[in-house]
Amino acid sequence: MDFLSINQQVFIRRSDGRIHQAGIIKLDGSVNNIVTVEWNEGAVTRGKEVPLNTIIKLNPQIYDPPAVIRASQNNTLVSIPPRPTQAPANGQGPKAAMVARQRIAAAVMPATAAAAPRTLPESPKDDVVMEIERLRVKRERRRQVHDETRALRQSLMDADPKNPNWEIARMLRMHRMQMTFQPESFASSPIKQHQILVCVRKRPLNRRELNNCEPDVVSVPNRELLVVHEPRKQVNLTKFLEHHNFRFDYTFDDDCSNAQVHERTARPLVRHIFEGGMATCFAYGQTGSGKTHTMGGVFTGKQQNCRDGIYALAAGDVFEYLRHPKYARLGLTVSCSFFELYGTRVYDLLMPGKPQLRVLEDGKQKVQVVGLTEEPVANSDDVLKLLELGNSVRTSGQTSANSKSSRSHAVFQIVLRSPPINQLHGKFSLIDLAGNERGADNSSSNRLTRLEGAEINKSLLALKECIRALGRQSPHLPFRGSKLTQVLRDSFIGGKKVRTCMIAMISPSLRSVEHTLNTLRYADRVKELTAHALTKGKLPAHDANLAQRNSLPDITNQATQVSRVSSSASMPSVDTHAEHMHSIWNTYTVGSALEDENLAYFNEATDNYDNGSKEATKS
Repeated sequence: MDFLSINQQVFIRRSDGRIHQAGIIKLDGSVNNIVTVEWNEGAVTRGKEVPLNTIIKLNPQIYDPPAVIRASQNNTLVSIPPRPTQAPANGQGPKAAMVARQRIAAAVMPATAAAAPRTLPESPKDDVVMEIERLRVKRERRRQVHDETRALRQSLMDADPKNPNWEIARMLRMHRMQMTFQPESFASSPIKQHQILVCVRKRPLNRRELNNCEPDVVSVPNRELLVVHEPRKQVNLTKFLEHHNFRFDYTFDDDCSNAQVHERTARPLVRHIFEGGMATCFAYGQTGSGKTHTMGGVFTGKQQNCRDGIYALAAGDVFEYLRHPKYARLGLTVSCSFFELYGTRVYDLLMPGKPQLRVLEDGKQKVQVVGLTEEPVANSDDVLKLLELGNSVRTSGQTSANSKSSRSHAVFQIVLRSPPINQLHGKFSLIDLAGNERGADNSSSNRLTRLEGAEINKSLLALKECIRALGRQSPHLPFRGSKLTQVLRDSFIGGKKVRTCMIAMISPSLRSVEHTLNTLRYADRVKELTAHALTKGKLPAHDANLAQRNSLPDITNQATQVSRVSSSASMPSVDTHAEHMHSIWNTYTVGSALEDENLAYFNEATDNYDNGSKEATKS
């Protein structure tokens, strides 16, 4: 910076690579070492900030004068005489001095100009030029990658023409190629005997979904596992799949028939009612997922074949067990009832005109459906006639998901009574629940449809709470939450004599993935509650046979995690650790018992208040 001065002419390099002279107007000797120059281009004055290193590279004559002098001597440069201090005596002082200086400059400049190209080395490119070049190369590389990606995308799209979801279908194929499928026959595996059995059935794609080229987003690797591939988008709008894994007692794929589903779900419960128990089997899922198809029978157009449904198959098993020598000596009689719950009202489907019934409690605190018809049956044909009669008058409506959607809960009960006083021996309740719906799906529907959806979701929530209490073996059951749970009260009370089977119906189409996940989470919640019930009152035991005694084979992993978390804390000894864990569990048990007692007291007080109000009104 010491060799430079203001108004000094130096060579600079422009952004386009041109080199010319410019005058220095500012010197920045700080850490940056910037030289500000300006020059004239016609009538416009331009400026630029140049790094000092670039000035040094382009102007070696300033920082290395001997090299320039030697180059001038080699080119026979003339010497420049000193400037005269006095004007000549001939009277032409200023003018003569100016002419002399012009002659000297004319003699020196050609030699300097000729010597400069040989002495200036080839300087590297400016930083700005190098940055421009780097950006250009990067831009060309990016365009090439985009062109290749576009060509690959077009080729993949051409491989699956007329499919708007070709990208998701390709990702599903690639992921399923990496999955391990272990198809197993149901005949080779034993039938599970659990108090609460949770199963999932996947229906096949219907005709409308196939015409819309919707991909199948549900995979069934084996008879217990199920994977839902949910399409998602990243922040940069890149599509990807999020895989949700679920495990249940049984998973039925779209190739399973109603007979195979019945063999693992309802058939073990038929034997249970002959042994004096109460059984419940219900189908749960979104509208159009195949609940009525599974429980009532296969549809051929608008006609339903009741012989293929679980209703008729279970009735056939009942008469088969009646002929068994072990139960034939009991002399049991079979009767059936068929009713529906539409909102908060109960209707008898076996009576002409479908009259409305009342649900009351008798003096023994048992729920009775007043006026419900119980038709005695002697064979399967009688049961089929009752089913056809009830299905023909059942309430249905049109929704966004299904043109003929069941808008009520249908309950078909098979009752066994022992003579001579017709005492109740066992009862099997088969329930075809109405489809659960979201409020967003009914936003464009009329007011009646929205009210129907609200009542349906309310009853399903109450049913979940009753299953939760049953799984925890709680002394209080919130069966008054809805008419459905109130009618099924005796199916939740009885301890080990009560068994429940839940069949979660799911749709594999892309547009139903959110409904499918909600249904599976509902069913998975029931499965987790079963595991908690087995640990009621004591800590989970590290037992190798624990997986065979409950419907959660992976409960041992949960117990291991609890043990690992507890052991990582600073405990004085193993005994102290065990006592600490027992005290925590006892505290939780006592708190749960108090909560149940409070709920029972509240319900009893509410009932007493209602009865007192009625008596006061009558008086």
